[in-house]
Amino acid sequence: MRRARAALAAGVLLCAALTGCTADDGAGRTTLSVGTFGVFGYRQAGLYAEYERLHPEIRIKESVIERNDTYFPQFLTHLVTGSGLADVQAVEVGTVHDLAAGQGHRLEDLSRAPGVRRQDWLGWKWAQATTADGRTVGLGTDIGPIAVCYRKDLFRRAGLPTGREAVGRLWAGDWRKYLDVGRAYRKRAPEGTVFTDSAAGVYNAAIHGHPERYYDRAGRRLWTGGPAVREAWDLAVRAAREGLTARLKQFEKPWDQAYANGRFATVACPPWMLGYIKEKSGDAARGQWDVATAPRPASWGGSFLTVPKAARHRAAAVALAAWLTAPEQQAKLFARQSSFPSTPASYGMPELRNARNPYFGGAPVGEIFARAARGAPTLVIGDREQQIGTAFTDVGIPQVEQQGRAPEAAWKAAQKEIRNAVDE
Repeated sequence: MRRARAALAAGVLLCAALTGCTADDGAGRTTLSVGTFGVFGYRQAGLYAEYERLHPEIRIKESVIERNDTYFPQFLTHLVTGSGLADVQAVEVGTVHDLAAGQGHRLEDLSRAPGVRRQDWLGWKWAQATTADGRTVGLGTDIGPIAVCYRKDLFRRAGLPTGREAVGRLWAGDWRKYLDVGRAYRKRAPEGTVFTDSAAGVYNAAIHGHPERYYDRAGRRLWTGGPAVREAWDLAVRAAREGLTARLKQFEKPWDQAYANGRFATVACPPWMLGYIKEKSGDAARGQWDVATAPRPASWGGSFLTVPKAARHRAAAVALAAWLTAPEQQAKLFARQSSFPSTPASYGMPELRNARNPYFGGAPVGEIFARAARGAPTLVIGDREQQIGTAFTDVGIPQVEQQGRAPEAAWKAAQKEIRNAVDE
């Protein structure tokens, strides 16, 4: 905590030295605006309130847009025009490359912020928001190390092991083994249940375990049929065609209802999904869910905090972004909101080291997700990453899973969607 407070103090002194950091709330305080999408959890976890207590001259106002596909285009427009910006702006991992490559010059180099140390972050997370010329335009917030959440009651009825260590060994090392377990489950599946929720979920879990997914390190495109894409696609298609999935689209109402009804036995789950499962499955499923290690380490999701050069209170915004993403605050956020830290120093803190989730049978979630985070590859991120992934999961795969179309036709539909997105 001493280091975080030192960074805060340095930011305050720098803020006071700059003319752009003036009091503006009528009570002698500077109002810092934070723009986010979805729920980052800073307000809910009390971190804004804690920051304001540490620095009484600061007031924080958060503006939230629910969906990133609405938020990010608006942010880009404001960034280019230099107006309408929040002092701190969140960016999702799927869009951080496009932002850094195209608009990085409009963002602060946060590697130079007081108190920020590159070694505090996972190397692959730091690299995701670093430009070709070495400027780091975003400080990593959460990450999405993948585990597999499973229903012990359904596994037991299907004649499968139920202990999390034994379950993890069933599919260790290969997502193809995960489908093998699905086939074994299908043989004795409790009536009305299937093995997993969606083929798109299988695709996302598998694809994020490869460093080179849609582009290689030289920038060459792989979305036309590279090894990672083909492997993840084939796994998803097999799961769909063999009846191992509930044929659901994640985050839509039928998916929510399937949790409540105990419709499927497993789901690939990053930490941010634990709260979702608890909410949708309800009290009736308490203790029935558990968490096992995924076949391969991977990270699905995550975000960054950036500070535009045109921010009204730039120096104070840099100090706030550095404090919110420091290991101490990331550990607190995990304890209160289940957002998993991108800072390994957090993993040894009590909030993670001792973390067990009572809803999931006391699973040692801190240990499980930390192990996955350390093993996750440094992803090569290229242009239109988010649109490319969405073309596979929302266009191609559903045509196989929900419409029964041939995989070849669905693949062509996804490729067409991607070409439209990348302006080919």
